[in-house]
This record gives sequence, structure tokens and C-alpha cells, in this order.
Amino acid sequence: MDLFNEINWSAVARQAFDEKINDLEFIKKFKAKSIVTERDTLEWGKKLNKSLAKRRYSV
Repeated sequence: MDLFNEINWSAVARQAFDEKINDLEFIKKFKAKSIVTERDTLEWGKKLNKSLAKRRYSV
């Protein structure tokens, strides 16, 4: 950070915080409307990981 004195690091951090808060608010609203359970998402994640691993290691 000392290498780039001209950058307003407070503004950079504030913008990053705002973006993260917006992302979390979106996720919260999305989850409120969703009928998908945590178990469903874990199952999908396992299937996706297996599929990606198969694709990666079959090359």
C-alpha cells in the first residue's frame, strides 16, 4: 500500500464493503424466495465436484 500513495485506500475499502453488503443482501433475498433446501444444495455440489473431477482427470 505504501507503494501506491496516490490511491485513496479508504475509498477502495468502502467500495469493497458496499459491494460485499450488496451481495449478501441479494443472497438473503434470494434465499427467502427459494424452496431449495440445504441438503439439495450439498447434493448438487457433490455431483458437480464429481463431474468436474472426472472431466479434469480424464484429459
